[in-house]
Amino acid sequence: MTAFIGRSAFQPVGINRLLNCELAPQVCDDVVTEQPVTLVVADVENFTLLCTPTDLEALAAGFLYAEGLIDSADAIESIEAASSASVEIILKNPPRAAKQRNMILASSCGMCGTRNMNRVLYGTQPCGSALKIPAETLHRVMQTLPSMQHIFKATGGAHAAAIFSDAGEIIAFGEDIGRHCALDKAVGKALLAGRPTQGCGVALSGRVSFEMVSKAARACIELIAAVSAPSSLAVDAARRWNITLCGFARNGAANVYCHSERITPSGIDP
Repeated sequence: MTAFIGRSAFQPVGINRLLNCELAPQVCDDVVTEQPVTLVVADVENFTLLCTPTDLEALAAGFLYAEGLIDSADAIESIEAASSASVEIILKNPPRAAKQRNMILASSCGMCGTRNMNRVLYGTQPCGSALKIPAETLHRVMQTLPSMQHIFKATGGAHAAAIFSDAGEIIAFGEDIGRHCALDKAVGKALLAGRPTQGCGVALSGRVSFEMVSKAARACIELIAAVSAPSSLAVDAARRWNITLCGFARNGAANVYCHSERITPSGIDP
């Protein structure tokens, strides 16, 4: 599964490399694009995200789903990336709460706009227990992730999220300067394509904080496997929401912080 990456994902800049304590002549290098993109949700509110301007309709759908403004793609009357800086969304039944506010969310911020964290923590239902996955399959997914990270290959500055089935099939992939936006893009792609995320896993290229677990729980994703470490609150949330949480998932190894029963030893059918 590959995606076309246009020049909007990265931009050329002139740099001087410091080699052996000497400045080399200037050369051209690519840096990942970070820019404001405004989600204009008619009769609801505007959200301005600092993100990489690719897959914007998927980003919008995934973000609105994570925020609880929609429960499925059927709730969307229309969605259109009007430009590289805005997405216009019309909902069939706009929620009445929080009319006409403007919210700005940085690429590093996943819950800056949350009005009540306790509502997120205690209002989210635990995930089901449909997923069983062989350790070898999980290892194969983590091996596949770097080959999909085209923006990262070009710039070294992007995060990735890949939603996968119990068979290890990648059903949706997102890449962005922000970890949260990458996951929103992946969830949004699955949502718009009519691919259920319930009972799936997600592979992440970075660390796992509370808001990443929250977005996964909202999508009923039962397993998170990340290249880097989780936070203490992420572990607590994964325990509460019945999510298998794996950190340092590299080279066939991982730390499994909770709900390890979903992972079966290689050679044993789930």
